[in-house]
Amino acid sequence: MKSCDVTIINSVGLHARPATFFIQKANTYRSSIWVEREDRRVNAKSLLGVLSLGIVKGTTITLIADGSDEEEALAGLSALIKSSFNE
Repeated sequence: MKSCDVTIINSVGLHARPATFFIQKANTYRSSIWVEREDRRVNAKSLLGVLSLGIVKGTTITLIADGSDEEEALAGLSALIKSSFNE
């Protein structure tokens, strides 16, 4: 199991369109992946779960992956977030 912290830098946070891109990317990996904010942890492959965290610009989240491609999953999802979802 691996984890990393990432700060959301795009203007709308992880809402609607960016969250959809995030979940689509998460679903390309075999590993189990979670998003953690403060004391809540949700499945990164669940749109409702991710949206329920209310992640806005400037929020630091923890990505957690467990599985055969966990390092690749964390690198890919971190890169997507750091690219501001190509906005």
